[in-house]
Amino acid sequence: MKVLVFSTLALAIFGRIVPAAAQAKPQPLFDGKTTKGWHTYLKTSAEPAWVVANGALQLDPKAAGQGDLVTDGEYENFELTLEWNISEAGNSGIIFGVHEDPAFHATYETGIEMQVLDDKNAEDNKKASHLAGSLYDMQAPAKNVARPAGEWNLVKLRKQNGRLTFSLNNAQIVDVQMGSAEWKTLLENSKFKTWKNFAAYPKGHIALQDHGHQVAFRNIKVEQL
Repeated sequence: MKVLVFSTLALAIFGRIVPAAAQAKPQPLFDGKTTKGWHTYLKTSAEPAWVVANGALQLDPKAAGQGDLVTDGEYENFELTLEWNISEAGNSGIIFGVHEDPAFHATYETGIEMQVLDDKNAEDNKKASHLAGSLYDMQAPAKNVARPAGEWNLVKLRKQNGRLTFSLNNAQIVDVQMGSAEWKTLLENSKFKTWKNFAAYPKGHIALQDHGHQVAFRNIKVEQL
C-alpha cells in the first residue's frame, strides 16, 4: 500500500513536471536586429550583402559579400516558420539539410530547397516544380497560394523522420516521405538524380538563398521535434 501511495504521489508530482520540461517551443533564429546566429556559407560571419532592415534579414544584391546565409546551428527534425517577401521578378529559396564543407561550393549541392519566387514575373516560372513553395525541381505545390511580389508570405516547413510537409499562407502544398518510392521517382525525374550528395545528410544547416535578387525574411523561428 505504501508503494502504491508513493507511486501515485510521484506520478502526480512528476506527471506535471516532465511534460512541461519536455515540451519544445519555437526558438527565434533571428532577433530582428542583428545577424547573430547566422553566417555566410563557408564564412565565419554574415557578409555585408545581408543586412537587417525594418526587422527583416534582407539581401542587397548590389552589395559586396554575396552568398547564401546559413544558420550557425544544425537541425534534423524540426518545424521552421518564417515570412518572406520577394522583389519583382525575384528568385530565392529556403534550403535545409545543408552540409557545410569546403568540398561543396554551394548550399544546394547537399540541401533540399523550398522555392521562393515571384511566380508572375520571375524567369524561372515555366515549370510547376519551380513555383513558389515547391519542393524545388521535384514536387510542384498542390495549390497556387503565393502572394504577389512585394507582399509577405507565411511559411511552415516541417521535417520529421524524413517526412517533409510544406505550407504556404496556411495551405499545405507539399507532402512527401524521403526514401519512399514516390521520393525516388521524384528524384529520378529531377536534375538532382546524379547528385550523390543531394539530400544525403539527415542533419544540417538551414540556408536563405542569395540568387541575385532582393529578398527579405522575418519572424524566423524553429522548433526542434
